[in-house]
Amino acid sequence: MTALLAAFQFLTTFPAVIRRAFTAQELGRAVGYFPLVGLALGGLLYGLERSLQVIFPTPVIAIFILVAWILLTRALHFDGFLDSCDGLFGGFTPERRLEIMRDSRVGAFGVAGGGLFLLAKYAALISLPDHTGLLLAPVFGRWTLSLAIFAYPYAREKGLGRDMKDNVGLPQIILATLTSIIAVWLFAGWSGLIALAISGIVLWLGAAFILRRIPGLTGDSYGALCEIVELAVLLFFTTGITL
Repeated sequence: MTALLAAFQFLTTFPAVIRRAFTAQELGRAVGYFPLVGLALGGLLYGLERSLQVIFPTPVIAIFILVAWILLTRALHFDGFLDSCDGLFGGFTPERRLEIMRDSRVGAFGVAGGGLFLLAKYAALISLPDHTGLLLAPVFGRWTLSLAIFAYPYAREKGLGRDMKDNVGLPQIILATLTSIIAVWLFAGWSGLIALAISGIVLWLGAAFILRRIPGLTGDSYGALCEIVELAVLLFFTTGITL
């Protein structure tokens, strides 16, 4: 239960139940519950969309969804995406790229990348034929977040990402994967499995690109990969492919 609460408190703005710092072991075990957090987030966004449909047209609802998405996650992953854009494209050496990513200020690449990303996510939201993509994108984004923490090297010696990396194990990955597969069969069937596979491919391609620029992933890299996977899932479901 502590690990589950740690996952919710770390990834969202849900009210804090445990008012203390989590241990490294608790953070590692929390990784297995990341897709469950994504499912709760997707459910909230779905409920918000359905509630607003009686008042606003789809383009306006998409703006509310984007704002809620950022607020509910404390812009945690979006901030990682901005920092990754600045660092990965703005530095000329791995050391300089890591230094830029640590800087809290947002540069030109971060502004340009963030603006284009939000525009793409907005376009995907207004193009969804149903609510499946909105439900599953947060799940798959956090599933790949779990895989990235487990499977790829970490670039820094200290930090929350390091604590999770050092304490996550195969049981957490199995739990995260099972949660994602159950969500797929509940809401999307075979189309959801295709989206899950696409998520894995996007993770692999994104991590491969990052590892060519810096010697390992960072907390910012995790956030960027989560955001990119979410967008990829939304774009897939705009196609209306059903099986």
